[in-house]
Parts: sequence; C-alpha cells; structure tokens
Amino acid sequence: MNDQQNPYDPYHPQPQIIGYDAYGQPVYQQQGQALQQPAYDPYAGQQQAYGHDPYAQPQAPQHSPYDPYAGQQGYAQQPAAHDPYDPYGAQQWQAAEPAAPVTAAPPGVPGPRPAPEPPAPEPQAPAPRAPRRPDATGDDREYRTEQFSFIEEPDEDSEDVIDWLKFTESRSERREEARRRGRNRVIALVVVLVLAVVGGLGYLWSAGLLPGTGDSGGQGQGNAAAGPQQRDTIVLHLHDTRGGGTSTALLVDNSTTKQGTTVLLPNALAVADAEGTATTLGKSVDDDGSSGTREAIGNLLGAKIAGTWRLDTPYLENLVEYLGGVDVDTDTAVPDPQGKKGADPLVAKGEKQTLNGRAAVAYATHRAPGEAEAKQLQRFGQVVGGVLRKMPSDAANATTAVEYLQQIADPSLPEKDLGASLAKLAEHAKTGAYKTALLPVGQDGTLTEDTGGVVEEILGGKVAPLDAGGVPRVSVKDGTGEDAVEAAKVVLVNGGYAFVGGSRTESREKSQVVYGDDAQKATAAEVAKTLGLPAGSVVKGKPAGSAAVTVVLGRDYEIPGAP
Repeated sequence: MNDQQNPYDPYHPQPQIIGYDAYGQPVYQQQGQALQQPAYDPYAGQQQAYGHDPYAQPQAPQHSPYDPYAGQQGYAQQPAAHDPYDPYGAQQWQAAEPAAPVTAAPPGVPGPRPAPEPPAPEPQAPAPRAPRRPDATGDDREYRTEQFSFIEEPDEDSEDVIDWLKFTESRSERREEARRRGRNRVIALVVVLVLAVVGGLGYLWSAGLLPGTGDSGGQGQGNAAAGPQQRDTIVLHLHDTRGGGTSTALLVDNSTTKQGTTVLLPNALAVADAEGTATTLGKSVDDDGSSGTREAIGNLLGAKIAGTWRLDTPYLENLVEYLGGVDVDTDTAVPDPQGKKGADPLVAKGEKQTLNGRAAVAYATHRAPGEAEAKQLQRFGQVVGGVLRKMPSDAANATTAVEYLQQIADPSLPEKDLGASLAKLAEHAKTGAYKTALLPVGQDGTLTEDTGGVVEEILGGKVAPLDAGGVPRVSVKDGTGEDAVEAAKVVLVNGGYAFVGGSRTESREKSQVVYGDDAQKATAAEVAKTLGLPAGSVVKGKPAGSAAVTVVLGRDYEIPGAP
C-alpha cells in the first residue's frame, strides 16, 4: 500500500492551517517547514526518530519578521503585527522560517520517510473572514472617523457646492415651468383655432355659403335674404336746383352679407300720400317732403328706412371737389351748359372718366330729349358709386366730409349717423362688394311682378297691400277693348279706395277681382260690388304690384255713362 495516497495515515503529517490571506482564505503549512515542538512532550524521542509527532500541536515558527531572507526553504504566510494607523485595517503577512532539517535515524532503525505531498483540498465554500482584532484603544470598528478627515472638517467649497446644486435645481424648475407654460399656450391656441373654425363654418352654413347648402340655379342670394339679416337703409334725394326735378335712391348696407346696394326709384312709382290717395314718388317729394315720402316708400316696400339724406346739386358739387373728383364710365357726352357753342363737352364719353364737381352734377342729372327716365337714373347711380369709392371708410373721417358741406341735416339722420352709414357703404364700394339695381315699375307706376329680387332679397321687405292709413289699394287692368280705366278709377276713388294705377291687357269676356291675402277677400267682394261685378268674379290669385286687389275688366263690365 502506498502510504502517500492514504490521507488518514496516522504517521503521515496532515497539512496545518497557519493563517489566512488578505481574502480570508486559509493558508496551509508547506512541505519542508518545521513545526515548533511544545515545551514538554513525553514522546519527543520518538518524534526525533520518526521526524514528527502526529499528535503534536502545530506551532508557528519563530523568526524575525524583519529578516527578508528568512525561510528560503519554504514560506508560510503569517499575520504581521496590526498597524493601528492603517485606514483600511489590512493585515500584513510575513514569510515563515524554514523547517529544521530532519536528523538521521540510528543504525538499524528505519529512516524517516519523506513526508508525502499534502492532498489537494476539496472545493469548499469560502471560509469566513477572520475576525479583526481590536486595536490598542479597544475599538473594533472597521472604519474610524479620524481616518476620514473630510467628514468632520468642513470643506471650504461646501457652500459653493450647495449654491451650485440650488442653481441647477432652480434652473431645472424654470425649464419645467417654461415647458408647462408652452404646453398651455399650445393647448389654448388649438382651442381658439377650433372655435374659430367651428364659428366660421357655422356662419357659412347659416348664410348658405357652404357647397351643397345653397339652392341651385343661383337662388342662394334669395335664401340668404329670406333669413334674419341686418340691414341699414337710408333714402337719398338729389334736388336739381338749376333744371328742377329730383332723383331718388335707397342706399342699403347689408352687414350680414357684407354687401352694399343702390336701389334706384323712378319718379313714376305710385305711392299713397298721408290721406291714402295715390300719387307718384316725384309729387310726394315736392308735396309731402322728406318725412312723408320716407313713410310712403317704407309702407309700399315693407322695408324699414332709417332716415333721409337730402342732397342738393350745389352740395353734390362741393362733395365731389372735397373728395378730389370721381371716376365714372360715362355712356354719353354731356355738353357744358355754360360753355360757348362748339366748345368741348363738359363730360366726355368713355371708360374711367375723372369728373370734377360740375361735371359730376351735369352727368348725374343729364336726360336727353325723349330719353327714358331709367337712363338718367342709371347715370345718377354711377355718380353715387363713384362718390362712395372716394368716401373715407372710417366713420370719423366720413363725418368730417359730411360736416364740410355745411348743409342742413335732416332730423331723422344727423351728420354723425350719416357719416357712419356712408363709411360702411364706402368700405363695400372699395372692396367691389357694391352694386346698383333699378326698381321695376310699370307704365302706370305700379310695381311689376318681378320685383321680388329687389324688394325681398335686397331690401328684405314685402310689398304691403295697404297704405299707411289702412285704405285698400286697388289697381285696374282694362280688357274690355275700350278705354274703361278712367271710368273705373272714378268709381273706386268715390268708393273710398286708393287707386294705384291702371293699364291695358288683352281682351277677355269675363271680369275678375283678384286678391292675394285671405284677409283681403272681403275687400275684394266689396270692390266687385262697387264696380257692379257679380260676386262670382272674386278669385284668389296674385294682385299686380303693391295693390291689395287687382280688377281685370272684361267685356261684361258696364262702363258708367257709356251709351
């Protein structure tokens, strides 16, 4: 049997732990190192014979810890003396002295066998770190405060470090606050944009301006006029102090659709005076003045008129001069009434003619012999449009222009209110949102059937069947083949009705009395009775113009006084 392979041989020395390294691992005695014998051993002789005592207690070799050459035969790590000033409490290790040489055995006694190699230690868990020895002061703590002077001694830069930390913290807070405010601004901006888009779409939808919401065939304007819209209407009378006569127009500002319109009213328009008697617009201006004419027009058209602007031709001349002239596309040449024979015309024909005060007045009032009144009204409307394009679009400056004229203001329309109205109209004219329309009137002065585009859409009104005094308005159409209008007019006026015009129509056999409103059915029956027509002639239909009842005379009508 090989004794070197038997780790349990009682005569084979076992590896001894002589200390621990810096990582807490056990350090074993190397082969050839001597063990110190105890002070008293009864088996010392045997140990000298066999080289070692299997029961002897291992002793660390004694040698000088400062001998650098000690133990060259073999080294064993032993802990050195603990340095109390070592801040890390590290243990120092020194080499052990070489083992004493083995003495030879006496003759006849087997010599000592060489010590076998110590068996390799089996893998095992790391041994616990050896407990640290207390230092001379008895303090066994691993670290002491005196080893770290910076803990107890204040640093000169500590306040600077604190200030820097405060600065970085406050800067971070400011950045976070700025980001938060930025997010709030973005959210507020998004909300405002959404509200603006929704409001704009709502307005376009209500006005019928969105694609698919308006009627086809160009009826969107009519639908917009039928809805609730804000209008400001004033009546303008131009008095020709040199040639006589007047020209009348309605200036309409529609703030809902942002449109301006000049509605020209022929002097032949049939209106009712204060007593309910039918008269013409021209006569009403001369006889009833501004207030009576304004009421008559409002009652006829069912439109609210805010006031009257009376503008005599000398004031128009001064206003054009104040504005620096007006640009007009003239349709005819106008001679200078004060010029010599053969002199150049005061107004030349052509596009974009710049007219001064005198030329503007001459063009607005010019009516050639045998020319229809509508032509002269169109020229008047052109001058009005040119004045509005030159008028200031802010109320203060427009009022200054009106005050410059020094004319007597109508009580219904003071200078300040007139200036504000003209400023709004001027803004529409400058942007191209302005037009001129002529109120269609028949030869008898009554409104024709195609007045809806002007009365309802532009003025937002409705032709009233009754005048201001509550007197029924009756018109006559003669279909007898004879001149029966004058005879019927006399009968109607004597019967207490307001005659608003008569005209000829195609011949017919039976007469009719037409009413449009059910409330006028009884009035139509009374008109038929007054004219001697049968009760069966009363029918519901559409009266002509502003009349409440229209009488269509046939050959069955007996003309009073006829043979």
